[in-house]
Amino acid sequence: MKLYYAPQACSLAPHIVLRELDLPFELVRVDNSTKQTATGEDFLAINPKGYVAALQLENGDVLTEGPAILQYLADLRPEANLAPPNGTFERVRLQEWLNFVSTEIHGGLGWLFNSQFPDDVKALIKEKLFKRFVVLGQTLERQDYLMAGGFSIADAYLFTVLRWTQVFGIDLNRWPALMRFQVRIDQRPSVKAALAAEWV
Repeated sequence: MKLYYAPQACSLAPHIVLRELDLPFELVRVDNSTKQTATGEDFLAINPKGYVAALQLENGDVLTEGPAILQYLADLRPEANLAPPNGTFERVRLQEWLNFVSTEIHGGLGWLFNSQFPDDVKALIKEKLFKRFVVLGQTLERQDYLMAGGFSIADAYLFTVLRWTQVFGIDLNRWPALMRFQVRIDQRPSVKAALAAEWV
């Protein structure tokens, strides 16, 4: 498999999961500004959507969209328990968290990268985002991970996008449970290895 990634991007989440599962893969860096890979390929020919992550499978198929990639990877090694089995209610709970992180946290923080938005618009985005942080905090005050069963692909995703708060000067210490979560996930060997490999 090939994982197309860019540093500081959401592609860090599947990168972490690949290492958690000890799956063989090749990292291919993408320049987001030129849409060229480090190997000289046109990334738009690989993923016409133009953004990472993209996972190229052994048969040549390319899978995009973080939550889909994460679930695909987790199901390759179900014994690792990074996702509950398909067909269970707990799997639906996981999908609920993946959707919440994708739309509310990833989406909210993603808007802040838009330099065309004036400060008052960004302030409104942050106000909504911070309400979502409270919801996350309520769960993470009760348990160490989003899922009661332990570390899952949803945690890798949340950790990845919450790292962007540093870019925008958002102090997670305002939400102690989120800060403890970030510190906890940051200590995982898979996370340390993924960050080192991406030179972040």
